[in-house]
Amino acid sequence: MTLPSLKIGNLVARVPIIQGGMGIGVSLSKLAAAVANEGGIGVISAVQIGFRENDFKIDNDAANIRGLIKEIRRARDLSPDGILGVNILAAVNNYKDMVKAAIKEKIDLIISGAGLPKNLPELIKGSKTKIAPIVSSGKAASVITKLWNRKYNYLPDAIIVEGPEAGGHLGFSLEQLTSIPKIDFYSIVQEVLTEIRPFEEKFKKKIPVIVAGGIFNGSDIAKYLKAGAAGVQISTRFVATEECDAHINFKKAYIAANEKDIQIVKSPVGMPGRAIRNDFVKSLEKGKIPVERCYNCLKPCNPATTPYCISNALIRSVEGDAENGLVFVGTNAYRMNKIVTVKELMNELVIEAEQALNISD
Repeated sequence: MTLPSLKIGNLVARVPIIQGGMGIGVSLSKLAAAVANEGGIGVISAVQIGFRENDFKIDNDAANIRGLIKEIRRARDLSPDGILGVNILAAVNNYKDMVKAAIKEKIDLIISGAGLPKNLPELIKGSKTKIAPIVSSGKAASVITKLWNRKYNYLPDAIIVEGPEAGGHLGFSLEQLTSIPKIDFYSIVQEVLTEIRPFEEKFKKKIPVIVAGGIFNGSDIAKYLKAGAAGVQISTRFVATEECDAHINFKKAYIAANEKDIQIVKSPVGMPGRAIRNDFVKSLEKGKIPVERCYNCLKPCNPATTPYCISNALIRSVEGDAENGLVFVGTNAYRMNKIVTVKELMNELVIEAEQALNISD
């Protein structure tokens, strides 16, 4: 059986894989373009994307907009015919301006999480850009779909449902993540599919559901395609690729990690996150790390009470200091043992998924 294509409106990805947005600076133009060239959807992370700009510390908003524009243009140069997206956190203070910059550059898809992107349909009005919210429950999928329909007469072009095994910030409480029995993510996916079905039937529009969080191999892909998902979003596997935009030390940290090295950490924005236990995480356990300068980048973050500056921590790691920075990571990172090309990884995932679908048939 051949893998089905992923259709998001008029966008048709030959391979039903979205490469997840990873910030700061982990998935930029090089990685996104490589994935798009292999038939998937490549995604640039917009969070603090201007960190290499000279004025990043003095005019954060302007630097990020400029950085976003540069990365979209570079990606388009590298993949003129591929499908490219950006992931823009709903929690960033300059959300509206970042979305508008992406629209102006004619980005194909905007993915938005870290809160519900309530006004996103208004911001993309008049463009061809497709939009997909990230949710972690059937209830959240229903809420955002109802809201967009009522206020803007617009349904999500796709919905990404992210589970508890993802890397970075997680849409679950610490209690949920540590509960026994574990969260039944398969049931959550079914709930999302159930919640959106009435909208699909009423408006005669397909809302593809993309499953994210803990997707590691072709068997995982096949499992969720059989369950009714239109595709998957994979992040962690793409870090250990030659084209990933992060420093080689960042990639090696993934390869070197053991299962016990991956843990839940406290984020300054009030959400639990999953990261590699390194010197930075150990120092956090001893107390706050003073914030010398605030970028005023995230709405929920208060520099007076925050335990550390997440921007500085993420920038340090992506630039090569993987011991003294924050290394966000998915649950299954310890299963990786080598760095490969994006082409090799995509081929491996497709072959495995096709074989799993044939076996299950």
